Parts: sequence; structure tokens; C-alpha cells
Amino acid sequence: MKILLVCAAGLSTSILMKKLEKYAEQNGIVLDIDAVGIGEYQETCADYDVLLLGPQVSYQLNTVKQGSGKPTAVIPAQDYGMGNAANVLALAQSLLG
Repeated sequence: MKILLVCAAGLSTSILMKKLEKYAEQNGIVLDIDAVGIGEYQETCADYDVLLLGPQVSYQLNTVKQGSGKPTAVIPAQDYGMGNAANVLALAQSLLG
């Protein structure tokens, strides 16, 4: 699974990204993940299966969905803040079917 995390500047999602990588490794999940700012997602989104937005850019959901053509969702604020890797990966998997 290839996930692109999108937030305001790509910094806060980097912390979540590390937690997701660790969780995936511990659970035998093949994961390719990166974090970018909202202004950069179009440059790299073609290489990813799913885009997940940080809650701080949730207002951009429809724009990102249309601009990327990829399954896209906003990470729930509680899962984002707590770094709940299991829930975030479940969200990504649900988008992929």
C-alpha cells in the first residue's frame, strides 16, 4: 500500500508517518508512505494508492480528491492527534476496498 499524507506543511504528518511505518513493520504490512504539504501533493500523488489529509487541511478534501483522482479522506482528529496507526491504516485500507 502506498499512502501520501497531506497536511499544511508536511511537518506534523511526519510524526504520524514514523508511527505508521513502525506499526506496519511490526505487523508485516508492506507500506510505502510519504508526507507533503498541501501545496505539493499534485507533484507526487500519481505514485500513491491513497491520500490521507491531516485534520488541519480538511477544508481541502474536495479539491484534493478532484485534483488527484485518488481515493482521499481526512484522518479523524483524534486518530491524528494520538498517532493511532492502526485506525489510520484501517482508514486507508477501507478506501482501497
